Amino acid sequence: MNIRPLLTLLALAVLPPVMAQPVPETLLASQAIDLSSGAWDGVVNIDVSVLVPDYREPWNAGQPSGGSGTGFLIGKNRFLTNAHVVSNATRILIRTSNDPEPHPAKIVHIAHDCDLALIEAEDPKHFEKLKPLDFGGIPQLNTEVIAVGYPIGGDRISVTRGVVSRIDFRPYSHTSVDSHLAIQVDAAINPGNSGGPVLQAGKVVGVAFQGFSGRVAQNVGYMIPMPVIKRFLKDIEDGRYDHYVDLAASDFPIENPAQAKALGTNGGGVGVMVADVEPAGSVGEILKIGDVILGIDDNPVLNNGLVRYEGELVDMNEIVERKFAGDKIKLEFMREGKKQEVTVTLKRFDPYVRLGATYNQRPRYVVFAGLVFQPMDRNLMDAHQIRDRTVSYVFDNFLTNKLYVERPEPVVLTSVLPDEVNTWLTPYAHSIVDEINGVKIKSLKDVQTALSKKDQAFIEIRLLEKSRPLVLKREIAEAAHPRIMQTYNILGDSFVGEE
Repeated sequence: MNIRPLLTLLALAVLPPVMAQPVPETLLASQAIDLSSGAWDGVVNIDVSVLVPDYREPWNAGQPSGGSGTGFLIGKNRFLTNAHVVSNATRILIRTSNDPEPHPAKIVHIAHDCDLALIEAEDPKHFEKLKPLDFGGIPQLNTEVIAVGYPIGGDRISVTRGVVSRIDFRPYSHTSVDSHLAIQVDAAINPGNSGGPVLQAGKVVGVAFQGFSGRVAQNVGYMIPMPVIKRFLKDIEDGRYDHYVDLAASDFPIENPAQAKALGTNGGGVGVMVADVEPAGSVGEILKIGDVILGIDDNPVLNNGLVRYEGELVDMNEIVERKFAGDKIKLEFMREGKKQEVTVTLKRFDPYVRLGATYNQRPRYVVFAGLVFQPMDRNLMDAHQIRDRTVSYVFDNFLTNKLYVERPEPVVLTSVLPDEVNTWLTPYAHSIVDEINGVKIKSLKDVQTALSKKDQAFIEIRLLEKSRPLVLKREIAEAAHPRIMQTYNILGDSFVGEE
């Protein structure tokens, strides 16, 4: 899970991802036979009503909205689609091209980190006669694929074609921080059939899910390939989704001969240098900056970070990608010229999550005397458009400077609801809370705990990089609190998370 800039990669609720390309007549004929046999019968249109969380006024239910996408049958009453199609859903309706009647459905499992979801119809009898689509493998470069789905503005199936142009590790725009294997198709991605199957020889080889917008690239779209799909389905076999695991270490290629000699690799084109290690990651207590990774699970790591895996050269992280929480992996590395072998137990690296967009979660907050406290994350930063230099620094350097070690969940004073008790305090908004009455604030629960203590006559709130503290007289603040709650129609003064 490498964090990379997204530019204008977008996950789209519906995507028509392919355009006609010149291909051999024999291939066109075989695809036509596959499709005429009814390969799209298990493809469904998905209409979704959503409730978008309100991070500016987190006590509110949110803003209603809607969208549509595509899904397809992979087993008895099991439909695969994109996570972004059904995220924050309050109602899901599915229908087939042969049956215009909408049928209620619900989410069974959702994986935001790889943008996949499994849904089921509440009444499965309407779909009992549908045939599940079969899975294929990874398509070869320069071979044709066919995307099937429901473009915007139409109720009937759309079938379009494109050619595989690249297979590579790419950012997944749904969370904005996760990167996985993705297959590029030389086709323009416009609102169309996101979540729909991409077929080759009548079998599913991917799920259409995102593309570039604007002028960054033309005729470029992406699909989620089978290794990612199969890993998701394997992960949920025990009834829950455990998320991707990560080494949580970055690497640097060793392509300079002098550098290779200095590190003791003696050339040979093997080994990458460890550039950074996250203390809370899987190898936080094992690797050090300057170590040279030589192999993963007996697969030599080339000096550009690639390994030969299942006959293909892939990013070494692809081996970790196929593992699950609690799995072990063998790591061979060199330190100060000496080779070492260790067994690493893989786990999820939670600080990554705070930097990514989240879904299907109620915003957390604490309100006291008109002061609104919220945990810092991407949703908050986007909603409030925070430009404070200190807050921006903490968010941008949360991982690189290991700020999560001291402050796992930075808390921001996001707004001050005007009242006579908090007059002149508005300039303190958009600041990170450092201490409240001497209590170090490392999470939102710390705020609630500190404010609940009544042993001091004044409430002193110290904010990061602010020389003057924010001070309230407790007696007056507590008297004003119910009035402010009523004025702004706030029913609950806090939500710090599910118990």
